[in-house]
Amino acid sequence: MRDIKFRVWNFQLKKYIKAIEMNITGNMVRTWDEKFYAPFEVVLEQYTGLKDKNGVEIYENDILKRVNGNQYVVIYTDGQFKPVCWYTEDLFEVIGNIRENADLLEEQS
Repeated sequence: MRDIKFRVWNFQLKKYIKAIEMNITGNMVRTWDEKFYAPFEVVLEQYTGLKDKNGVEIYENDILKRVNGNQYVVIYTDGQFKPVCWYTEDLFEVIGNIRENADLLEEQS
């Protein structure tokens, strides 16, 4: 059994926040964090239940670096978190995420 956890990206603040309450209606998620008692538009990113070779939790939209140097973005599709559905603990390292470190993806191309 894996932990069901989410991290919350706040578009207005441009940072991850600790949500203390969420209201989900349709495709809109509004949340209140511990400092700002106002609704915010956010995106939820789910924990895969896996950790990288350094023990860092892997979430959707994380950028992973494989031991061979290739980089991947974790996505959820067809009922799986890819590429970690073929996961071997020592193969991947979390080097960032697409929200805070998009420049890492540009460097690879």
